[in-house]
Amino acid sequence: MDVGGLTKMAGVAGGANRIFLLSPASASGKRAKMLLRKGATFELAQRLQADGLTLGEAFAFISGLYFRGKLAYAKAFAAPPHGVAGVLVITACGGLVSPERTMGREELCQISAAHVDAGEPRYRVPLERDARCLAAQMSAESEVVLLGSIATSKYVEPLLGIFGGRLKFPSEFAGRGDMSRGGLMLRCVKDERELNYVSVTLGARHGARPARLPKLVIRRAAARGEASSSLRR
Repeated sequence: MDVGGLTKMAGVAGGANRIFLLSPASASGKRAKMLLRKGATFELAQRLQADGLTLGEAFAFISGLYFRGKLAYAKAFAAPPHGVAGVLVITACGGLVSPERTMGREELCQISAAHVDAGEPRYRVPLERDARCLAAQMSAESEVVLLGSIATSKYVEPLLGIFGGRLKFPSEFAGRGDMSRGGLMLRCVKDERELNYVSVTLGARHGARPARLPKLVIRRAAARGEASSSLRR
């Protein structure tokens, strides 16, 4: 059964299994309104209106660094059971959806229409439905890592009742804001280094704000210079 892309991606054989659940991008912000506006003329919006975008592309544009970091990190370190997606996105009223799923403007609006709140049935019912489907495909030793806010109940409450002690989060998230988390995860991908995962039932969800991360050096300018040099040759 394929619910929201749950069986779309092949997993790895043997070893500990790990699946990542990513919190969604907010559809109420300025960048979301830019992307979803009818008649928008920039390239990404035109692609959404014509052929559609993957959910990962759309949310990466809307959320920026935070979602890009989550998606890159999850893709780098997911180790799902065979035949199960290793990366799934929590949506406002569409349950768990693969970031590789292509959708048009209308569907993107539909899955983003509800308020993300543990007390909102339009959000909670499809999320719990897909989480139960996912749990049925996992062994008792498999882990589900939430890459999202653990300080409030909006993700933890629906998921904890289904996954129990298998629901984990990176301990380094405690005390960090969204941008800091996004930058941290991109650094981990670059360094090929995983974060430390702790159970939601045991780990500290709040903490003092850590020191600022050192600036991540991206050789964009050098790359542009190299490209210009090659064009002149």
